[in-house]
Amino acid sequence: MKRRMALAGGLIAAAALTVAAFGGAAADLRAALLAEPISPQLGGDTTRVIQSDTSFTFLIENAGPDRARVFSFGNRLFNTNWVQAPGSVKKFDGLGPLFNRVSCAACHTFDGRGRPPEKTGDTMDSILVRLSIPGEGPHGGPNPHPAYGDQLSDRAIQGVKPEGRALLSYEDVAGTYADGTPYTLRKPIVTFTDLAYGTLDGALTSVRVAPQMIGIGLLESVPDATLQALADPDDADGDDISGRTNLVWSDQDQSMRIGRFGWKANVATVKDQTANAALGDIGLTTSVHPNQHCGEAQADCRAAYDQSATDGPEISDEFLDKLVFYEQALAVPRQRDETNPKVVRGEALFREAGCAACHMPTLKTGAEAVIPELANQTFHPFTDLLLHDMGPGLADGRPDFAASGSEWRTPPLWGLGLVPAVNKHDFLLHDGRARGFAEAILWHGGEAEAAKERFRTLPADDRDAMVAFLKSL
Repeated sequence: MKRRMALAGGLIAAAALTVAAFGGAAADLRAALLAEPISPQLGGDTTRVIQSDTSFTFLIENAGPDRARVFSFGNRLFNTNWVQAPGSVKKFDGLGPLFNRVSCAACHTFDGRGRPPEKTGDTMDSILVRLSIPGEGPHGGPNPHPAYGDQLSDRAIQGVKPEGRALLSYEDVAGTYADGTPYTLRKPIVTFTDLAYGTLDGALTSVRVAPQMIGIGLLESVPDATLQALADPDDADGDDISGRTNLVWSDQDQSMRIGRFGWKANVATVKDQTANAALGDIGLTTSVHPNQHCGEAQADCRAAYDQSATDGPEISDEFLDKLVFYEQALAVPRQRDETNPKVVRGEALFREAGCAACHMPTLKTGAEAVIPELANQTFHPFTDLLLHDMGPGLADGRPDFAASGSEWRTPPLWGLGLVPAVNKHDFLLHDGRARGFAEAILWHGGEAEAAKERFRTLPADDRDAMVAFLKSL
């Protein structure tokens, strides 16, 4: 660890001094966080030492002995295959009428990351398509499509028509590293077939893979004040990085709050995210979302819901709370190979390229956290949880509350090096277009254009070192 700090320390100090020179609370906080050494304990005291195909499934290390039972039950709920009502076990029926998958784990396999289909025509198993039409929707959010709502449901219970299917194909985008080495990126193209309620001409669409679940309780416990201090919407410090918060509607709290989850930071809390996914992905009502979303033209959907309606939500508050706790208490795996000289060099290059300006290595939780074990933690997610303009290459053209069609929340990087072991693939970015870290970096534009170019112009050994660092996380 001392050797690692000696090699990277100069760049850390230089970055901190550069940011601090601009003055102001945001610059002071950013400088302080950048100056924090990265510990291999990426989740602070909650970190688990795990490296296997189940690396994302464990309870936080510092959990009390009374936590295991609730965590285990939450895990059961996460992996439950829900069935159409009436089912043999009433507590686990209520699937649909419309849905994408029958369980949380079907998209987040082993609490991990989804992927696009292997070839055009294959079903979308851990990836979906968001929908809207131009104009402002409820509470300033996306404007749902009048026939299909805000998400294409490609499955339905018996007696109900699925809304349709989305198909992914790719267009090659050729490029060259500065040393002459060629590369090929792939640009996704989404089309639709078997649409039950008319065309989607003119609709705004966005393809989204299921993200991994680790560490989200820590991210939820970062104080709003920290995110507000890190935000620099007018680029007051002149570094061409202007992260900003997304202000979104929370159905849980019935108020506007800072968003921190979802690919566009369009969800405020883990409970909101869980209730949204329960309804949108599986067709399960909760006290947060007590009614099904059946379009005006979807008579069979409304009839099926009326026939299966119960006296309460299909997921009880008791079950919802245990499911949320499970998600909040999923541990982050420890970094690997942190003393390997190649990894140490890669971290220094990561900072030198400017990647840490958005992929903030260090954040801290406050004295109050969503669960007590997450309070007062210094951890290393490599995200600022802010929106950044990523340029036209990654733009989906679909606004989401304050997020424009080219803005995305900085995704956490922790755990991504274990996705090949857990989920048997290495597809990255919001739609899974990137085949590994190098392609993901090469898609960066907008505020990240300069950092992308620094990577593209590095010698091959240095590019490999940066990727080795990212794989260690």
